[in-house]
Amino acid sequence: MIELPKEARERAILSIQRYAEENLEEKMGNIAAGALLGFFLQEIAPSVYNQAVADVQEKLQARVAELDLEVHEDEFGYWRAQGGVRRGRT
Repeated sequence: MIELPKEARERAILSIQRYAEENLEEKMGNIAAGALLGFFLQEIAPSVYNQAVADVQEKLQARVAELDLEVHEDEFGYWRAQGGVRRGRT
């Protein structure tokens, strides 16, 4: 199960209570809001988490695909840098 740090959990409970009061016109106690949060974390949060992981994987794969363009070095460039002039032996 996905867990929240204590401070985030407390803020989430307050947010659920506020939502219930403002949108459902119902007061929700701390225990009920905590239970609802627990349900969300166990039932719904894994889907959100898995989607976030998939999104990050997609972004990382795109970045890895671009990596060769960003860090590519041309090989055997010495002679091009010398102007391509071929000099004879003396």
